[in-house]
Amino acid sequence: MSVKKVMLLGAGGNLGPAVLDAFLASKTFEVTVLTRPSSKSTFPPGVDVVKAEYTLPELQAAFTGQDVVISMVGGSAFTAQKIIVDAAIAAGVKRFFPSEFGALINDKAIAFAPVLQEKKNVVDYLISKESSISWTAIQTNAFFDWGLKVGWLGFDLAKRTAELLDGGITKFHATNVPTIAKAIVATLSTHEAYEKTKNQYVRIASYEVSQRDILQAVERATEEKWVVTDTDTDLLVKSAQEKLAAGAFEEVYNLIRAMAFGKIGLGKLGKLWNDELGLPKEDLDTVVKLVLDDKRP
Repeated sequence: MSVKKVMLLGAGGNLGPAVLDAFLASKTFEVTVLTRPSSKSTFPPGVDVVKAEYTLPELQAAFTGQDVVISMVGGSAFTAQKIIVDAAIAAGVKRFFPSEFGALINDKAIAFAPVLQEKKNVVDYLISKESSISWTAIQTNAFFDWGLKVGWLGFDLAKRTAELLDGGITKFHATNVPTIAKAIVATLSTHEAYEKTKNQYVRIASYEVSQRDILQAVERATEEKWVVTDTDTDLLVKSAQEKLAAGAFEEVYNLIRAMAFGKIGLGKLGKLWNDELGLPKEDLDTVVKLVLDDKRP
């Protein structure tokens, strides 16, 4: 299977720039970015950018001639992915990557954070369309470098403080953003990888760590002790559910944090594809230092 033309959706988000850079660096693919007409995102000189609304006619026209469509759209656009899939099928696209790039999604995870049902619905829809299009869903759990930088993992880099969930001892998988990008490119770079990852969940990770492991790494890098607080996830979940019921949608992120980093223990992905995709081994201390020096992600 020869894959040449790749179109990226959501290339201006948290993951998108690294994925675009990885495709450009490969010098193997013709990569195009699709944005909505209202988007203010900017891209490197020479990158082809197509603007289209998320309607079947406009998307079908934009996808025509593409071999692969990679969706990295944010939460508000998850439900639009069925239209995106239909347009890809109508345009003759061969492989679709849904906007997965996160937690292992199973019945237990969905019961805990029902918003994850939207992601499962997209993959279920793709499964129902396998006679017309193939798919690959990349699961990474937390974005490590990005999550450390913005506080998602529980660390405030400026204040040198850490919030540990249930003592911070639960192990979970986490993946650096450039590694996710390398994995996506790797699935398309050889015929063998393309066929192996057809209609599959592909799970990758840079590390299996706990919050306490990360705390030790940031303290080594800064050569100082950080101020640590401990949060009981029972209380965090109760508060998040109450606020979510009142319309504070952003509280879903606290549910996912509790699910992945605390005693609930749903942050491991199972069997990883790292070796099959040729992903490099990564040193935790090195990446922590790069993030602290504002050189990653």
